[in-house]
Amino acid sequence: MIYPKAILFDTFGTIVDWRSSLIDELQAFGISRALVANWVSLVDAWRAAYAPSMDRVRKDELPWMRLDDLHRLTLDRLVAEFDVKGLSEEDLDHLNRGWHRLRPWPDSVGGLTRLKRNFIIAPLSNGNVSLLVNLAKYAGLPWDMVFASDLFHHFKPDRETYLGACEFLNLRPEEVMLCAAHNSDLRMARSLGLQTAFIARPTEYGHHQVRDIHADDAWDVVATSVEDLADQLGAGTVV
Repeated sequence: MIYPKAILFDTFGTIVDWRSSLIDELQAFGISRALVANWVSLVDAWRAAYAPSMDRVRKDELPWMRLDDLHRLTLDRLVAEFDVKGLSEEDLDHLNRGWHRLRPWPDSVGGLTRLKRNFIIAPLSNGNVSLLVNLAKYAGLPWDMVFASDLFHHFKPDRETYLGACEFLNLRPEEVMLCAAHNSDLRMARSLGLQTAFIARPTEYGHHQVRDIHADDAWDVVATSVEDLADQLGAGTVV
């Protein structure tokens, strides 16, 4: 394998633990307001609407929207469906911005810090710029750059996102690696000429997760964590 010059990372699920973070935040909010709701199911339903909401943009059923705005459309619907009453506009905005306050997996910050010594590192995410910048500040993610969907007006897996990031970096696709916990993301990246790295996050969707538990293909690197990826790529030594 020829070592890449840049490593791009899927973020939700690969670098940050969106599910546990949101569940903890919404449960704490409910306690603070004496609100009783099935917060776990609400979070799972919120995430389940993630891909379908982006598909509505692709199909021109909705105009271009940042992920923050799509998340808010879904949240407004779910609050009604789960019969959560008495929320102000300020409350809804605060809950929606929970996606800006996600905890990193324990290996993420240390592994990224090591990889940053030898490689350009950046998220390649369906999040918008403000979301990803705020998330990086909150979680201590040491990115060199932020590649967000609103830079391209496309969401993954549209080719414009992967190739657009390569173009911004002035690198050929084969000089760039995508690291993700989702096999489908890597499949699209590889079809466009990028190198690929899989990191298993078998509890991303909770203990009943049924997909992306293992690498489904012979990716360039298969790692157990970001620290393991850094080990396999020899990160931590000055080149």
